[in-house]
Amino acid sequence: MSFHGGLIGVPSRCYCLLRKHQVPFLALGDFVAPLVPAGLFFGRIGNFIGQELYGRATDLPWAMVFPADPLQLSRHPSQLYEALLEGVLLFIMVNWYARKPRRSGEVAGLFLVLYGCFRFAVEMVRQPDAQFVGQVALVESFNWMTRGQALCVPMILAGVWLMRQYLQRPISALGKTGS
Repeated sequence: MSFHGGLIGVPSRCYCLLRKHQVPFLALGDFVAPLVPAGLFFGRIGNFIGQELYGRATDLPWAMVFPADPLQLSRHPSQLYEALLEGVLLFIMVNWYARKPRRSGEVAGLFLVLYGCFRFAVEMVRQPDAQFVGQVALVESFNWMTRGQALCVPMILAGVWLMRQYLQRPISALGKTGS
């Protein structure tokens, strides 16, 4: 499962249900965003246990040799980096931010910005997915990026847009904006 695919699929399905029940889309996003890091944490721990999505080869003292790695190289435990950044730290930051009333979309926007930045950073040490090695870069002028990093850029931009879009709206007592 890919997070980026889920980020497209789940909200699109939620949008259909929310429209049917007349619930604001951003209200759901703000409600769900603080909960997602817990799932990301356990997913990354599962990746670590399953010995998948490990990092690039390194000689750092905390490098690990994954038995499932056919090359048996010492590698970054990138799944643990992601569990700490995308799970623990993201959970703390988004939940702290969501404690006070916020404009609609701000909590979801912060989640997108932080998750995108954390994921972009960890992609620097993560082994690129085998199915994409040797393929033409998504954006030729940015061929130093991995596919995962390229997918993080629109997520970060969407988060910044959400946060900026709603800065002009007043905060109500419930943290939601007026229509």
